[in-house]
Amino acid sequence: QVQLVESGGGSVQAGGSLRLSCVASGYSYDIYYMGWFRQAPGKEREGVAVIYIGTGSTWYADSVKGRFTISQDAAKNTLYLQMYSLKPEDTAMYYCAAGTNSYINGPSLLREYYYHYWGQGTQVTVSS
Repeated sequence: QVQLVESGGGSVQAGGSLRLSCVASGYSYDIYYMGWFRQAPGKEREGVAVIYIGTGSTWYADSVKGRFTISQDAAKNTLYLQMYSLKPEDTAMYYCAAGTNSYINGPSLLREYYYHYWGQGTQVTVSS
């Protein structure tokens, strides 16, 4: 089993920045990719950014391209999401997730369907 614990959420004004962290523990040798998802009140959860562990390849939702950066620190078993130029519409609960399908790659990984492990989430609130 893999446990994921997010941190770094908070309240910021529009234009501000935040960095989310996700620490993975447990048996993680079968994790091929990790991602950040978010869910705003009354909306479905959506993929924000994904990283393929082996290659470092990344994919982003169009709404965050150029503003968010996903990265990993393998030595610390930690996934990051650096968020710049935050907008009120970025307000949501942000979740870290990890997946084990070795045959999946590319932008398809922005779909939550491919993820097996989820964190509890960290709230991001952006005020105008």
